[in-house]
Amino acid sequence: MPTPLNQRRNANAIRVLAMDAVQKANSGHPGAPMGMADIAEVVWREFLKHNPANAKWANRDRFVLSNGHGSMLLYALLHLSGYDLSIEDIKNFRQLHAKTAGHPEYGYADGVETTTGPLGQGIANAVGFALAEKTLAGQFNKPNHDIIDHYTYCFLGDGCLMEGVSHEACSLAGTLGLGKLIVYYDDNGISIDGEVEGWFSDDTVKRFESYNWQVLKVDGHDADAIRQATIEARAQITRPTIIICKTIIGLGSPNKQGKEDSHGAPLGVDEIALTRHELGWASDEPFEISDDIYEAWDAKAKGSELERDWNDKFSAYQAQYPVEAAELIRRLSGELPADFDAKADEFIKACQDKAEAVATRKASQNTIAAFAPLLPEILGGSADLAGSNLTLWKDAKSVQAHADGNYIHYGVREFGMTAIANGLALHGGFIPYTATFLMFMEYARNAVRMSSLMKQRVINVYTHDSIGLGEDGPTHQPVEQIASLRQTPNHFTWRPCDAVETAVAWKVALQTAHAPTSLILSRQNLAHQARSDEQLTLIEKGAYVLAKEKRDLQAIIIATGSEVQLAMEAYATLSDEGIGVRVVSMPCAEIFTKQDDDYIQSVLPNNVRSRVAVEAGIVDYWYKFTGLDGKVVGMTTFGESAPAKDLFNHFGITTDKVIEAVKSLI
Repeated sequence: MPTPLNQRRNANAIRVLAMDAVQKANSGHPGAPMGMADIAEVVWREFLKHNPANAKWANRDRFVLSNGHGSMLLYALLHLSGYDLSIEDIKNFRQLHAKTAGHPEYGYADGVETTTGPLGQGIANAVGFALAEKTLAGQFNKPNHDIIDHYTYCFLGDGCLMEGVSHEACSLAGTLGLGKLIVYYDDNGISIDGEVEGWFSDDTVKRFESYNWQVLKVDGHDADAIRQATIEARAQITRPTIIICKTIIGLGSPNKQGKEDSHGAPLGVDEIALTRHELGWASDEPFEISDDIYEAWDAKAKGSELERDWNDKFSAYQAQYPVEAAELIRRLSGELPADFDAKADEFIKACQDKAEAVATRKASQNTIAAFAPLLPEILGGSADLAGSNLTLWKDAKSVQAHADGNYIHYGVREFGMTAIANGLALHGGFIPYTATFLMFMEYARNAVRMSSLMKQRVINVYTHDSIGLGEDGPTHQPVEQIASLRQTPNHFTWRPCDAVETAVAWKVALQTAHAPTSLILSRQNLAHQARSDEQLTLIEKGAYVLAKEKRDLQAIIIATGSEVQLAMEAYATLSDEGIGVRVVSMPCAEIFTKQDDDYIQSVLPNNVRSRVAVEAGIVDYWYKFTGLDGKVVGMTTFGESAPAKDLFNHFGITTDKVIEAVKSLI
């Protein structure tokens, strides 16, 4: 039988901190922390390999709270274990600038490995962590030197399992055999709306067995059973494990345990007093934890010893494999090789000299093939479209077939793919990229937002960028997607016009350490644009004058991607007619707007208000550059199914329309 509730003092400390913090904030979710406290106590005190004195220790186990609404569970664990999270931080739960945000936020408090707000993404991130561990081990471990060797533990709830992204990620985890991924399912049968059996009747055992997972079931309040299941899970090295833990939400609350009342609201002062009595808690004062409980939880000494042991192992590894050790240190630091910038510039100059007319998706593939040998940390993958988005290069090795691989076949899993990539980036040692058609970014949109929020270097390759993909029709033709990406904070969107801009976009994306980048690439071949060496250096600024006016400046044409060619054709005609016009190529508007005023004015002088923007996407975004008195040649509706040339004519995205717009303004 499980230990009586009033004797579980270490676990009860979690319950007390959770209910007190939620009550003080008058906001939050006490039920999940109170229900999972017994599981958390076993995992964190007996199995988790971590060091509160160094939350970024490279070979630590990773812990993810996917049911992030129960954030006080994680904050209580960090506080009790000795992390830099004081009792004042706990009291400040959900307040402005607090380390203890309403959901775990990466970068706010040491020990929080990822931001888990939207349900389901935490487990997908955990799959990314486990995949990173397995692949990094394959690339760096040597006989008798298992220098990368750690587990990923993940807690999740009913909501995570209802979200479709959990299916995408867990299905792939089973296929990849991520044996060091251990998941604890808080099977309490309650969500905000009440008992879930009315809307969630899945057979979770069969579901995960079909994924090739090991499935175990325990009483989530029986420490011995949780301990034994964890031992069994750690022994299973070829399959991930889910431990289904039958729990009671809000355990300890006499009137609210087992009910939705304890899910997403404070218990109330009176109920908290009753709960303290039920728990046998010695103090009636909020946030009061006895010294002996702190001593029982304190993980600093043990954690420091674990890290010292690993450092000794790494020193031995370093002595025998100095090159590999130096490379691992570099990659875990997130720094690029010292010579990358120069070698990338050599490749960009070669693209300029070659002057090849090519689809930017093909130019991207050529760039990956050139940069991947320089950056072994690149870990790419595509949602089943590698032959179309051209992200699989000649020397790539699939992680499915090679332990030290560098390419992931994600299958048709856009959302799962992107959330997994976030986990890969967060783990360290890799720069992940994902790929699909731009239209299917919509499936991945929330994970793209999360990489932006967490400031992670994830690169998204999105091809088939406009109505130019033609006959597949409006369901496949992106219209509003580029504008949506451009308006996402801390995210950079590149839409290059030729092979040169594509190579520059890749270079800048790889160098951008604290933000994700989306590369928007064409299906159709695009003409090479001639440039001076000076213009070549200006591409990195996000926008530059591609074609300078031949007489006094009267109008400016701003274009991106395939429409730069239309702008250049219009420029030639207008210049021949004696009109002073320039063409500005703007592959990355977000970077351009971060330049100093002098540069912005040199490209788009304020005194020239006759401006036309042209892009085969939604027009509204571009008025920020043209002004409301300018004109935008682009899309105001969805597309149609027809050959690309017919579509551009039908929607008026043509050279003649650009010329007409310029003349109407001057």
